[in-house]
Amino acid sequence: MFDQINGLPVHALVLHAAVVFVPLLVLAAVVYALVPRWRPRMGWALGILAIAAPASTFVAMASGNELYNRLVSQGLSGPGKEILDDHMGFGSRTFWFTLALGVASLVMLALTWKRGSTRLPMAGEVGGAVALIALAAVSGYYVFQTGDSGATAVWGTY
Repeated sequence: MFDQINGLPVHALVLHAAVVFVPLLVLAAVVYALVPRWRPRMGWALGILAIAAPASTFVAMASGNELYNRLVSQGLSGPGKEILDDHMGFGSRTFWFTLALGVASLVMLALTWKRGSTRLPMAGEVGGAVALIALAAVSGYYVFQTGDSGATAVWGTY
């Protein structure tokens, strides 16, 4: 299912969704955490991105696993395999941290969406902001590392 479409690796077709959605989720989560007065206007976007970003990273990871297995079965070994192993490790961490950011974003949304005020009690504001910003930073770091290691694997820019 995640291997090929018309002879093209699915991974090459879907990875760009993660490259777009994860940074957008990172940005939206940070803004939602730090600017409460914008929450009513951007809550819907955060909700969509909190679902789309982890989903796109999952599809990219699953299709990458299929591509990796095909390349290994065709004889990939040595330094090229080591680079792909690193890339896959970064991709897995990107998925898990993006999933955590998506869940934290949805929790923050649920806590602020239906309230008379868009603000939480101070402990909730600080805790939510720290969680969102920390997960956003780690997700942003890993999506960058995944992309960089993937570009190195494809283009050989060591």
